[in-house]
Amino acid sequence: MSESSPLRESAPNGTTHFGFRDVPVEDKVSMVREVFDSVAPKYDLMNDLMSLGIHRLWKEAMVDWLRPRSGMRLADVGGGTGDIAFKFLARGGMHVRVIDINREMLSYGRDRAINRGILDGIEWTHGDAENLPLDDMSVDAYTTAFCIRNVTHIGKALGEAKRVLKPGGRFLCLEFSEVTAPALRQLYNTYSFRVLPALGERITRDRDAYQYLVESIRKFPNQAHFAKMISETGLAQVDFRNLTGGIAAIHSAWRI
Repeated sequence: MSESSPLRESAPNGTTHFGFRDVPVEDKVSMVREVFDSVAPKYDLMNDLMSLGIHRLWKEAMVDWLRPRSGMRLADVGGGTGDIAFKFLARGGMHVRVIDINREMLSYGRDRAINRGILDGIEWTHGDAENLPLDDMSVDAYTTAFCIRNVTHIGKALGEAKRVLKPGGRFLCLEFSEVTAPALRQLYNTYSFRVLPALGERITRDRDAYQYLVESIRKFPNQAHFAKMISETGLAQVDFRNLTGGIAAIHSAWRI
């Protein structure tokens, strides 16, 4: 597990984690939505701050591993800004459905697509990772980047990924993870907890949003534990690749 307490999706008293805080299960979705409503106008900047600008290379690495092909249909969950969708289409993918629970993020992504002249092959859908508005076995691939740690029930979201994938379909998840190099771990912890919230306050006037995002990373399962969770959904050939010393990781699996 990450360095904080073990992952607990929900407790007997009906609470779950929101960063390091315990909150009622029914409140988490709206609380997460408020965070992303706040950061949506500067979401790219937020990811630059949280990853020291390297998130762009990480996303390229995930699309490289996906290997888009002609005729491939993708569900990109939590991808409201369009980063993965744009890369997928540029590499030859046929159609991508971007699904996000946050309307502000979808609006931002749609505007980016229009500005880039990307009008075909992409669909923007308001929806929940735990209850996807997709038919069973309807997509060739499922991607999610920096989203799944924010859902209330990770296991349910993984089950939905399996449900919508066709047999032979690919699952890929890019997420912040557990740093593996001791020297880098200390440096990253100092940056995350001491520097990043202060930068968030200065740049976006929202320290609390950045504090939550940092804490949510520490509450997310480490690479091996998350791989086990993916396997438990029935997805097969689970694997992961560490990026930048484990600051992030890409998990891969298949629906057989």
